[in-house]
Amino acid sequence: MPLKLDKISRRASDKWILRDFSMEADEGEIFGLIGANGAGKSTALRLIAGREKPNSGQFSFDDNDVTSDSAKARNFTLLSDEENKSAWKNLFKPAKPDGLSGGERQTSDFEKALQNARKVLLLDNPFACLDPVSREESIAKLKKTAREKNLVVILAINDFEEAFLACDRVGVLHKGEIIQTGTPRELYEQPNSVAVAAMLGRNNLITARRVTFNNQPIPEFQTLTGEHRLQTGKTERTTLGTITNNVTLMIRPEHISISFGASFPEDNLLKAEIAGVQYCGATTRVKLDANGLTLEALVLRLVGLNLGDECLVGLPPDRILVLKN
Repeated sequence: MPLKLDKISRRASDKWILRDFSMEADEGEIFGLIGANGAGKSTALRLIAGREKPNSGQFSFDDNDVTSDSAKARNFTLLSDEENKSAWKNLFKPAKPDGLSGGERQTSDFEKALQNARKVLLLDNPFACLDPVSREESIAKLKKTAREKNLVVILAINDFEEAFLACDRVGVLHKGEIIQTGTPRELYEQPNSVAVAAMLGRNNLITARRVTFNNQPIPEFQTLTGEHRLQTGKTERTTLGTITNNVTLMIRPEHISISFGASFPEDNLLKAEIAGVQYCGATTRVKLDANGLTLEALVLRLVGLNLGDECLVGLPPDRILVLKN
């Protein structure tokens, strides 16, 4: 891999911002760093660019150690968070003499960065001020430029949907380290922990306790809220943990079925009440109350059910993941 970071750590005062941070990115690849505010994304970009120095660890580019190189010697292009904050401020001020809005200024800075980039392009939330159409156009330009110039692109971003649209691979940054890396599809369908699932869209996260032993092929759990019995698909023993410990079960809203009362082919049928309906255009979010257990389903249309109505919800076992806390 042309760009490699090996156990990079950065400390500010008595706080570790990054600790044993490692990642690799190839030429022509767009690698996304996604994480909550304060996770260390901006610091990682400044360290790669050479604008800050790590407390420990090693950087290499094209198999050359560049850990001690200055920002000028590295010659990487960084569109920093400070520049994007300036664009945000322009949204709430009268237009400058050049007449550019915050979004237009951000687009202009972004396109200059694409033109100037030669080896490594580092982008910190470059689409924050853009409307949906401009965002998609900018992502298309970024992909085209990365391929044509054979750039290593590192994109720090808060929005998982933007990351999935733009990136070939994504690393989830949590408490200063990358806890899972994969393609957008791999991360969305198989998050390895509660922290990753919480970053990648809306999820039903259910605290439960296992009620079956390790030698039983299909694990079964009882939810702490509502005391529902739920079966899952086959799960590795290391993920299941001990029978006395709580675990977190995850199921995506789009995988929950809603019915008036007709039988389901799936198991895990729960009685529930429609507790909320939120129209979202092409889809509708439905909040469900199953004896105190709150669930959210995502449907194309909610037909024949209204607020307060009772229904049955199905949670297919093969769609429920057991996550590490």
